[in-house]
Amino acid sequence: MRVASFILPEGTASYGVVEGDTIRDAGAGLRAKYPHLKAVIAADAIGELRSADGETLTADSVSFIPTIQNPDKIICIGLNYLGHIKETGRDRPEYPSIFTRYPSTVVGHDQPMIRPKASDKFDYEGEFAVVIGKRGRAIAKDKAFDHVAGYTGFNDGSIRDYQRHTTQFWGGKNFDRSGSMGPWIVTPDELGDVDSQTLVTRLNGEVMQETSIGDLAFKVPDLIAYVSTITELLPGDIIATGTPSGVGFFRDPKVFMKAGDRIEVEISGIGTLRNTIADE
Repeated sequence: MRVASFILPEGTASYGVVEGDTIRDAGAGLRAKYPHLKAVIAADAIGELRSADGETLTADSVSFIPTIQNPDKIICIGLNYLGHIKETGRDRPEYPSIFTRYPSTVVGHDQPMIRPKASDKFDYEGEFAVVIGKRGRAIAKDKAFDHVAGYTGFNDGSIRDYQRHTTQFWGGKNFDRSGSMGPWIVTPDELGDVDSQTLVTRLNGEVMQETSIGDLAFKVPDLIAYVSTITELLPGDIIATGTPSGVGFFRDPKVFMKAGDRIEVEISGIGTLRNTIADE
């Protein structure tokens, strides 16, 4: 099943089931019980969306918002694809490199990502993201997938000069509306094997990144086990698993996004997260 969060034409925030080019507004019948998609996930009630009554809308009649609009935390993993580690000239890390993003830094599918006035070094990072479905602390690797509600696309838009002001990535990763998430969540039963999926990032139609999810140095169970050792994972939390090689910063010449550009992150089994770039 594919489940999206969106704003209805009259301005109400809702959620529903994606069926081809249409979306059934499951929130119409469930919002009194579950006000948003995170509440659905926390109640382990995604299955209720299958039979929920609601108007069927065309996808282009709604405005997509981040798949989880109000996550408790967005945890991002740096240097996690073997190809990307190689292009940076670094050694494979012993432990996952972790930083966080705020929900205010992320927009939904088909919404503009904002290049800030402070910098013209706005880079793309296509990523495969995990949506946590069941809370847990110190989760064993062999139980990790039991805690997954689904998967979504992510663009960890990065302001490269601010990212490198210090050894901490935070500055370059938390400009308002600089990242994106979507277009929807795909449940594990529909996606199938994670490692067999592929990720492709296109800038104005040109392929910039292309890899198998199987190239991850730390795979989904590794990340869930490690992160949950540090902090309790909660329903609706997001783990963005890292970006592959081909980012603009390591190209010669460097490639940065500018107003009017179109950036797309396509993940097999999920779909394409698409955004335009606008100046602040």
